[in-house]
Amino acid sequence: MDYKKTLLAPIKIGSYTCQNRFFAQPMECVDSDDEGNPTDKTCLRYENLYKGEFGLVDLEAITVTNESRARKTQLEIMPRNEKALTAFIKRLKEINPKTIIVFQLTHSGEISDSDFSRKVTVKPLYGMGGGDLLTEEEVDKIIDQFALSSKIAANAGADGIDLKFCHGYLGSQILRPYNDRKWKYGGSWENRSRFAYDLMERIQKAVNDTNFIIGSKLSVWEGFPGGTGSAGPDSPLMDISESLDLVKGLEERGASYFVESLGNVHCSMAYMEAIGDEPYLSYMHFYFANEIKKVVKPETVVIGSHFSSFRGNKNKLLSIEPEKSSMFAMGARCIDDGMMDMIGLGRQSFSDPLTPLKLREGREDDVKYCTQCMNCEELMIRQMPVGCVLYNKIYTDLFQEARKKFGKLEELHS
Repeated sequence: MDYKKTLLAPIKIGSYTCQNRFFAQPMECVDSDDEGNPTDKTCLRYENLYKGEFGLVDLEAITVTNESRARKTQLEIMPRNEKALTAFIKRLKEINPKTIIVFQLTHSGEISDSDFSRKVTVKPLYGMGGGDLLTEEEVDKIIDQFALSSKIAANAGADGIDLKFCHGYLGSQILRPYNDRKWKYGGSWENRSRFAYDLMERIQKAVNDTNFIIGSKLSVWEGFPGGTGSAGPDSPLMDISESLDLVKGLEERGASYFVESLGNVHCSMAYMEAIGDEPYLSYMHFYFANEIKKVVKPETVVIGSHFSSFRGNKNKLLSIEPEKSSMFAMGARCIDDGMMDMIGLGRQSFSDPLTPLKLREGREDDVKYCTQCMNCEELMIRQMPVGCVLYNKIYTDLFQEARKKFGKLEELHS
């Protein structure tokens, strides 16, 4: 298989031409300044992705509000941040004008940390600790915030946005069947999907630019009773018809790409990011990406997730030849077989942000592969700046400092 030819082929996303099939997943890194602006650490991370020639970069979960957020030093997108974000994007495009960048807009909802922000809920989920019950007026205001943030993203030079409907954040909380509350945004699918569709239309009106691309990363199946992709408010059965209907509805309203994902951060993280001993969970993502691909138009780009598990020729996947199971070979296979159009790299983008460049230059043997040690995840849980602990000394030192101060993460949870 000539995976280099496949993975380095250009592709159209809306009115833009993406230089290759590599997508840098939105990875929260908890390294903004006190006002939510990019810092030197933030800039260095994205500069490396641009130098590494990723075709499409998704700016990590940037919050539309300071009031409710999951990370203390999370990137923010409000009027006060526009100047800093404009300088940030200008700096990146000077490095590589070919790379396309979208901002993943988010509101944390029930995942917001009450230590430093307001925890709000659509309907309290067991184990989440509750929060203030959102009113219809407050959700309408949140839609206003998304629209304003989209306009700021466009002004700052972003090529588009990603609506975060994944991993248990506010978008997922409203869309999931569990939200059977009797209100404007709950109960029937018509009511629950109203949030996403109204949001899409408001953003288009606010930006008023047909070249500005809009898409969404969504958890097709959250993996718990009543989650997205469930058959009912408390059903453990999988039924992804609503998720696929959401994709079609957003596409009808102008969405030009979708990023497939699964799970959520509260109870089903293994589906989001399989650990080293469970790399086979990555295969599930191919099925769900393919299901999206079957219902969208040929020109709508579908991006698959979860490729870090495949690594190079040394991974823990059994019953398949190593040369067929590598990240590059498997990614090209999925594209060639029509399951998806691009491959998303998350943890791998930490371990080696130069991955696409090294492939283009024939330096596959030099790629630093993610070992799925999950130490980057530990840094995020501790509200510390996030990066690859194995290959980047900045984060190695931060991790060692955290372990000396707090002990192992298991001890933190005990």
